[in-house]
Amino acid sequence: MKLTALEVFHVKPHWMFLKVTTDAGITGWGEPGAAGQARMVAAVVDELRPALLGQDPGRIEHLWQTMYRGLHYRGGPLLMGAISGIEQALWDIKGKALNVPVYDLLGGSCRNRIRMIAPCGGTSPQDAAFQAKALRLRGYSAVLSGKDGLTHNLDSMGTVEKFVARVAAVRQEVGPTVDVAVDLHGRATLAVAKRLLSLLEPHMPLFVSEPCAPENVQALTQLTASSVVPLAVGGRLYSRWHFREILERQAAAVLQPSVSHVGGIFEARKIAAMAEVNQINIAPHSPTGPIALAASLQLAACTPNFSVQEHTGMSNKWDLGHGYLTTPFLVHEGYIDIPKGPGLGIEVNEDMLRERASTGEAEPPRMAQATDGSYTE
Repeated sequence: MKLTALEVFHVKPHWMFLKVTTDAGITGWGEPGAAGQARMVAAVVDELRPALLGQDPGRIEHLWQTMYRGLHYRGGPLLMGAISGIEQALWDIKGKALNVPVYDLLGGSCRNRIRMIAPCGGTSPQDAAFQAKALRLRGYSAVLSGKDGLTHNLDSMGTVEKFVARVAAVRQEVGPTVDVAVDLHGRATLAVAKRLLSLLEPHMPLFVSEPCAPENVQALTQLTASSVVPLAVGGRLYSRWHFREILERQAAAVLQPSVSHVGGIFEARKIAAMAEVNQINIAPHSPTGPIALAASLQLAACTPNFSVQEHTGMSNKWDLGHGYLTTPFLVHEGYIDIPKGPGLGIEVNEDMLRERASTGEAEPPRMAQATDGSYTE
């Protein structure tokens, strides 16, 4: 069996799907990490195409190493995003060829269903509590409260208290039996993060994700040493080499590799094994669409130190595959049953996908700009 074609689909809101075709008639699907950078990631896929066409899709590790090591410059969000989508599609092909789910090829399942965590937004404590209540009533045992807006180097007392009040309202609403995680999106400085963690501590968060910029390992190390709140990091780290320093310096209690940014399913599984040695769980990051979710579920199914799987909780359920998959995922009482089908366990509604896919340029990169001209994230 040989690879014959790679086709990219730019899909709103800012996703990119990848179809990989073989001469045996088996196709694989993947979702490169492309949030706000789809045109650039698509260009990288195009650069990798000559190294892939005509190759045996079953040699996944060999092709991964070829893509990663074949270029002089390695890593980074664009290259790893492209490799991630291609790698997912290769596993999808291999699973379909052997008629087994991907997790069966990686040691078999450790669980029958995957615990999910969904975001509860809201600009006020009342709104946040209302959304958290809705998730609790739907059976979720974990909710995620995020930091809205931009952050200055030294946030005002009012800004900090407003954010903490939202988390407190969520905790009061869901009680002690539902876990509350917090995502700061890497926007806080070390000084502000220290304040926030001390104020969040009484509300017993499951973890606080990206309390400061993820590349600032020294700051993460200081925060870990000064707070009892578990810290999580990993959604914007791009291979096991980035996670190595986090583990060596014990700078986090939870790792959040994203199968669409870190190099794919097997690379995330390797990172999970590194974390297991250090008695650290993983909570895979997934700010992306339904194919990335399908790949994440394969990872979660076969990983013993898995904790909880993020999904975006879109009201139109696009993130669960409505309008994109012939059988969308169903969250029942806060869990998704592990997929039983071969490969990624999904069937893409290609006609609908082509109808929804952008026929022109992909959406331009998104940059968060403050009113004073500064940038965040």
